[in-house]
Amino acid sequence: MAVPFKIVVDCVDPHRLAAFWAAALDYQLEDHSALIQRLLDADVVAEADTRTVDGRLAFANAAAVRDPDGPVNPETGSGLGGRVLFQAIPEPKTVKNRVHLDLHVGAERRPAVVERLVGLGGTVLWEGREGPTAWITMADPEGNEFCVA
Repeated sequence: MAVPFKIVVDCVDPHRLAAFWAAALDYQLEDHSALIQRLLDADVVAEADTRTVDGRLAFANAAAVRDPDGPVNPETGSGLGGRVLFQAIPEPKTVKNRVHLDLHVGAERRPAVVERLVGLGGTVLWEGREGPTAWITMADPEGNEFCVA
């Protein structure tokens, strides 16, 4: 049996990165507001553990994006399919990623996708080619590398 997983990204501003990656992947921001309200009502979390983002109650130090076509847990608002979680840590990124995402958009769409991601706060780092395969290595708003192939 396959093991369910999510990709977790350490970052300084999880809500900013979640918004960037939701747009980059055509994913959906997860809405945990009902879960958070239940946790607040039960005194499991404190108001200081939450914040309002785009008019919704959110965890202060975490945000996630999910596959819009995947199943969702109605109790938590968490995706049960492809999912990326962004969690706040105090220190900024200092070295190259050991794991990164590749966005496979195809050669014909690559220029437009890269332009859109730059408009969202991404940065082009370099262009690569190996045999018939070409890609553009970029960084998200906090410097995490990823490739657009």
